[in-house]
This record gives sequence, structure tokens and C-alpha cells, in this order.
Amino acid sequence: MGIYWCIALVVIVLSLAYVFFNYIKIKKMKEGTDEMAELAAIIRGGANTFMKTEYKTIAIVVVIVALIFSLFVEKSSGLTLIIGALMSSLACIVGMKSATYANVRTSNKARETLSIGETVKVALKGGSISGIGVQAFGMLGLIFILLVWGIDASSRGSGFLLGLECNPSTMRITTYSLGCSLVAMFNRVAGGNYTKAADISSDILAKIRHDLPEDDSRVPNVIADFIGDNVNDIAGNCSDLLESFVATMAAGILIASTLFSKGDISESTYNAAKMYPIILAGGGLLSCLLGLLIVQIRKMGDNPSKELNLATYISSGLTLIIGLVMANVVFKGVDLPKSFICGWITPWISAVLGIISGVAIGMITEYYTSTDYKPTQILANMATEGEAFVVTKGDAVGSRSCLMPVLLIAISLFISGKICGTYGIAISALGMLSFVGTTVSIDAFGPIADNAGGLAESCHLPHEVRVITDKLDAVGNTTAAIGKGFAIGSAAFATVSLIVAYVGSYSSGEPVLNMASFVVVAGGILGGALVEYFSALLTDNTIDSAKKMADEGDKLLSIPGVLEGTVKPDYNKMIETATHEALRKMLFPSVLALVIPVVGGFLFGVEFIGGILVGATIVAIPRAIFMGNSGGAFDNAKKYIEQEKIPGHGKGSAAHKAAVVGDTIGDTRKDVVGVALDIFIKSMSTVANTLGGVIRTFTLIK
Repeated sequence: MGIYWCIALVVIVLSLAYVFFNYIKIKKMKEGTDEMAELAAIIRGGANTFMKTEYKTIAIVVVIVALIFSLFVEKSSGLTLIIGALMSSLACIVGMKSATYANVRTSNKARETLSIGETVKVALKGGSISGIGVQAFGMLGLIFILLVWGIDASSRGSGFLLGLECNPSTMRITTYSLGCSLVAMFNRVAGGNYTKAADISSDILAKIRHDLPEDDSRVPNVIADFIGDNVNDIAGNCSDLLESFVATMAAGILIASTLFSKGDISESTYNAAKMYPIILAGGGLLSCLLGLLIVQIRKMGDNPSKELNLATYISSGLTLIIGLVMANVVFKGVDLPKSFICGWITPWISAVLGIISGVAIGMITEYYTSTDYKPTQILANMATEGEAFVVTKGDAVGSRSCLMPVLLIAISLFISGKICGTYGIAISALGMLSFVGTTVSIDAFGPIADNAGGLAESCHLPHEVRVITDKLDAVGNTTAAIGKGFAIGSAAFATVSLIVAYVGSYSSGEPVLNMASFVVVAGGILGGALVEYFSALLTDNTIDSAKKMADEGDKLLSIPGVLEGTVKPDYNKMIETATHEALRKMLFPSVLALVIPVVGGFLFGVEFIGGILVGATIVAIPRAIFMGNSGGAFDNAKKYIEQEKIPGHGKGSAAHKAAVVGDTIGDTRKDVVGVALDIFIKSMSTVANTLGGVIRTFTLIK
């Protein structure tokens, strides 16, 4: 067993070497003009300041939670929680820093070469640092825990102060995942508020109040918006998908341990089953590394989408091959249970279902949000009729887009469960995330391209440069929408696998949650309502911050010489406002997901929490898809009009202003609520898994 984990460690080291090499290479590239370098430094400094301030709060919360676990639950679990938070933080910080260097260098490459292919390479190189870092750091912490402590399904331990008996192996893995969840929740809530408050306020000031270009540097909110792209769309997305990736690996190992402790599988099957998630994840990491290298080495054409899709196809294809070979090595000749319907190949089939679902959900998301397809084009044409038509049609696009992804998820989960039992559900979830390195790399391409385009306009670069960055930005919007769809889909798989692991930890035999029980139904209804409450909290916080920033921006624009372009606005004042508002409002929503399972479990028991998890998941998944896809369609409908695709209705027209209203509504949906809902349900499921034993012992009302 140790040999496989050591091989995985070698792959991780190679991947981190790739991250370090590309980071140094990006930094050595030229930044361009003095104005470009100055603005890039402001963006980089603002992002660094935000992250430093945010992580002071995160560190306090993590230490407090870690102490509680070590003192009252299991001695080493506090340390593993800190390791999880550290790995997630490293991935976020490295990814964000690389993006703040890559954005201006992408603009400059377009300026120097006027080549789309060469410019795409720079943006993808910067994005790949985030992507490979997510998968490598996520695996590194888990491998470290496995190598130091190992896994023993029969071991027993307790905290320093409380003699509660639990399984230390299980607790270390779940608290590692919980540490990742804590960072992800804070990053998404705070980062989403920052970026969308800045984005909405800059749109209101530039496009509605003062009739200025979108990325005009005279508007101080624009620079805060550039910073927000990095702290949310890069750092937030890194922590989001790292948490999903870790959760699915953890769920596979936990389910294998639960099945073995109940006597449902033999020791040989148990040894194979707890190894395969790490092997599949390691194979996926190697595949992502090769896929991204191949795409970056070859000569790129003028179609960015084609190049980015190629990276996905290579990474997912190689993952399938490696996963098949290793399934044969690990499971063939093992005393497999009857639940493995197709023998040794059964877990691999479950992984394939997850991979297919992930790619398909990305394609469906692209169809509903890209300017190349009818839904967004029809939505853009609706803008000629006014705001009400835009909003109503956008809602319909979002609602319609929910069915196929949810159907795919349901079918994959059903088949995986039928052919491979509960273990198959976890492996299907991991399959979807096994090539997450490439998925995050392509997603990070979007905000880097967006920043590059903004810098090109703010620094008054030639029109030909802006044409290139606009094309990259449009593709980046689609890749970002695909990334959000993938994050939501993967969250659905991860959450279901965590719920299965949670129910299995206290059920005898097959995991069963009695949906006819009034306790479960009560929990389910509450879980659905909590999703709506959480969504409202984030929306209110963002809109309140946006209004405050718009008013502050107006004051700065009223200073003589700012609108004329002879005096620069006080960017630092706006950055401070955005940072203060985001961090002031992040604590309560972030802690909510941790508190709900604890309070509900101690009051009403394990089944009540099971109901909350199921109810919240059922409501959150379609809600998150609706939010992400309607928001993406609104954004690209506006860009479709800006590209003069509708004769007589370009920038500044009534149709354009109607589309801006839709885009403003969509901003909060896709970049605040939609992306946070998936972490909300995952975090609750992770907390429930971690504290299941405590809840069973100390339930107040039995």
C-alpha cells in the first residue's frame, strides 16, 4: 500500500515543481508600459492586502475549531484540520499571486505579438499554476496524513479533555476535509462580496450614471473590480474545487472503512478500496500535467476554445486509461463482494460515469451561456424590448438549464450505486474531479483574460490589442461559466457521497435514511429553507456593499480633474472600502454552515441532520445551477450586444443598457450565491461526518 502512496507523492512533487517553474517564468516576462506596470502593481497590492486581512480572521477561526476538536473529540484531529486549512490556503495564495502577475503579461503579449495563440499561452500558463496547485496541494496534505498515521478501521481514540471514543483514522481524514471547507467558505463569501460589489458599483457608475467605457480607469471601482476577479474567481474557485476534490477522496476512504468495520467487505477488498481513490486522483493529476504541457508546447491557432477543449480531452482521456490500468492492478484477484457487479472493473466504470457527467455538464453550461448558441443570442435580442423582457427571459434560460445537469447527476449516481454500492457513488464523484487540475486551469484562464482586457482599455492600448483581449475575455466568460457548472455538479456528487458516508456511519447494514420519518421530513424542510435564507444573506450583503461603493465612487469622481482625466482618483480609498465591507460581512454566513449541524444534531439527533443535508442538497443544486447559468447568460448577452452583433443596438443603446441591468442582476447570482451554495451544502455534510459520533452520544431529545 505504501508504495502506491509514495508514487502518488512523486507525482505531487513533479506537479509542484511545474507550478514553481511556471510561476518564475511568468514573473520574468515583461509587463509592458509604465502605466500597465503601475496599474498591475495596484491590483496586485490590493489583492495581497485583502488576502492578508482575510486570513487573519480565518486563522483565528481555524485555531479555535482545531482546539475544540483536539480537546474534546480526538487528540490529533485539530492538527489535521490545520493541515487542511493550510493546504487550501497555499493553493489559493499561489493561484491568486500567479494570476496578478499573468494578467498584465497577457496584455503585453497581445501588444507585442498581436497573436491570439501566443496570448492564450500566457493566460493558460498563469491559469495552470492555479489548477495544478489545487490538485497537488489537496493530495499532498492527505498523503502526508496517510503516510504519518495510516488508516486503521478498528482503532479507538479520544480528546485530551473528553473521553469520547471515536476512530482516529476517520476523524483525521474528515477534519482534514473540514479544514479545506472552512477556508473555502470564507473565501467564497468574502471574495464574492468584494468582487461583485465592486463590479456592480462600477457598472452603475460607468454605464448608467456617467456614460463611460466599461473598464475606464477614471472610475475607481473598476480597479477594485479587477482585484475582485483575483480574490474570488481565482482564490475562491481554487478553495472551492480543492475542497470538493478532497471531500470525494475522503468519502471513498471513509465508506471503505465503514463497510469493512461492518463486515460487508473482506480485508483484501478494504485494502484495495482505500487505495484506489488516491491512485485515481494521482493518475488524474499526472494526466492534467501532461495535458496542459502538450497544449502549451504545441503551436496555438486563433481559436482559444479549441485549444482549451483539447487540454480537457487529453486530461480526461489519460485519466480514464490510467484509472482502468490501476483498477486492474488493485482490484483484480481480490475477494470482491457481490455489490461489485462487474468484478474488478466496477469502480472504474463508476469513475467513468463521473468523468462523462463532468464533461457533459460543462458542455450543457456552455450551450446555455455562450454567445455562440441560441439561448444567449435570443436573450440579447430580448434586450431591444427593455429590462423586463431581459430579466424574465434570463430567468427562463436559467430554469431550463437545470434539468439536464441534474438528470445526468441522478443517472450517474443511480448506476454507480447499482453496480458498485455506496462505494461506487464516492468513486463516481471522484471521477468527476479526478482531472480538476485542468478544469481549474481553464477556469482561471477567464479572470486572467478579463483582467488583461481591462488593463488594455484602462491603459489605452491600440484597438488591435483590445480586439485580441476581447476575444479571450468572451471565451474566458464561457470557461468561467463552465467552471461554475462543474463546481456545482461536483459539489452535488461530493455532497451525496458525504451524505452516504454519514448515514452509513450510524446505520447497520445498508445506509438507510427513512424519508417517511417525521424527524427526517422536518429536517428536510428546514434544510431547504436554510438554503433560501443563506442565499438572501449573501445577496443582501453584496447589494448593500455595492450601493455604498457606488456612492463612494461618485464622491471620488466629483473631485475636480478626475472625470477630465487630469487627476487620478484615490484607488486605495475604494480598495479599502471594498475590503472592509467584504470582511465585515463574511463571518456570519461562513460560520452558519458549521453551526447548523452541531446545534441541530445535539438537539434532535442524527436523523434530523440527515434530513437537513438531503433537503438542503435537493434545493441547493438546481438553485445553484439556475443562478450560475442565468448569470452567465446575462453577462454574455451584454457582451453579444457590445460586439455589435445586433445591427443598430451597440454600446450605449437602450438595448445595451437593458442588458447591463440583466448583467448587474446576474453578477450576484453567478459569482456570489451560486458558487457559495455548493460549499454551503458540502460544509454541512463534512461537519456532520466529522461529528456524527459526538451527536449520537450527546443528543438532547431522543
